[in-house]
Amino acid sequence: MIGFIFSRQSDETLMLRAARGSERAFEELYSRYALRLKGFFCRQNSCRHLADDLTQDVFLRAYAARHTWREGKKVEPWLFSIAYNLCRNTWRHQQVESRWTEENEQTGADGAIMPSIEVELDCATLDRALHEILESLSDESRMLFSLRYEEEQSIAVIAGIIGIPEGTVKSRLHKLINNIKIQLKRYED
Repeated sequence: MIGFIFSRQSDETLMLRAARGSERAFEELYSRYALRLKGFFCRQNSCRHLADDLTQDVFLRAYAARHTWREGKKVEPWLFSIAYNLCRNTWRHQQVESRWTEENEQTGADGAIMPSIEVELDCATLDRALHEILESLSDESRMLFSLRYEEEQSIAVIAGIIGIPEGTVKSRLHKLINNIKIQLKRYED
């Protein structure tokens, strides 16, 4: 009999009762709008599981905000505005996730980070080009590059190994790196 009483009341009356603590009134609102909202979400996302989750989120948010609902406000547009905002948030999240996936590396089956095939090809091309440039350098320049950037030696240690002042090491490294940058400029894009 109580269910019958609630089923004959307007949405706004049910929301007022729910705001005052009536669980049954809120359940009636849920039964009136859950399928419609799920259908709305299905049309927006075409994923039943996501539609179920978002429908639940609408009612969780409505339930949490039931005490702030104002008399005279229509319930249906209020629920659908919550649904619309959830859709927008979901779309934004999906766009960010999609962009991140496209821009970043993917995880391999063993959990290791694997670069995308484009990144691998770009790195291989750049490695080949750098190797060719290094092969074309004088023995002294190649040694200088190797000590600084492959062996990661300090300027002072390199100066001691080669037997030249630190300022000369810095100057030669600066010229060497600028020369390499110029030759690799075609690979910037």
